[in-house]
Amino acid sequence: MSQARVPYLLGHAEIASLFSVERQTSQKWRTEGTLPEPDLLASGNPYWLLGTVLHISGDDDRQVDQQQLTDFKASIPRGYEVQDREQLPVILGIQEAGRVLGQNAQAISRWRNRRSIAEADLVLSGSPLWLLETVLADAPQRQRPVDQAEVAKLRAGQRGTQKPRGRRASPPAISPPLQPRPAARTFTAAERAAAAAFLTSVLSGGYSVTITPQR
Repeated sequence: MSQARVPYLLGHAEIASLFSVERQTSQKWRTEGTLPEPDLLASGNPYWLLGTVLHISGDDDRQVDQQQLTDFKASIPRGYEVQDREQLPVILGIQEAGRVLGQNAQAISRWRNRRSIAEADLVLSGSPLWLLETVLADAPQRQRPVDQAEVAKLRAGQRGTQKPRGRRASPPAISPPLQPRPAARTFTAAERAAAAAFLTSVLSGGYSVTITPQR
């Protein structure tokens, strides 16, 4: 990683490690509201400040593994704590880096695999993140143009439309309203056709039928 100072941020994998739970548990916490809204969305991936994550410790027997916390901080030697998301520097995922450099996400991934772009300042939950300043400093060294309009948008907090990853609960299916229940009728043996038609219409309306033979 680069020598820039970077804020302590966590994705689902890091949160799961911090609490010694499965990654799916962290994702469930977000779905049910235990984890608040992400402090950062980069390339559709959610990230939280360390302080935000520590705040949920102690509730419902959720306890931070202190050794994991120590190891997490040690993995980011120049990391520092940010108390408010408004204090975050501009951080780019692959999609944002692509817009700044006039490329798509696939091109940025190829450059990263070939080590022809600055090393990511952070790699969280398997995804690379760069400080905007890291990308801007790297571009002229490789004679790559920078889209200054995109830079201005990012500095202004305009990250474009981003669809958070992960499944969202589907709205419950709405059943069509039942037709008014038909009145009971009595049929004789000579009215078989009418009885069959009546039975078909009742069943089609979503109702069940009880047949009681009579003499």
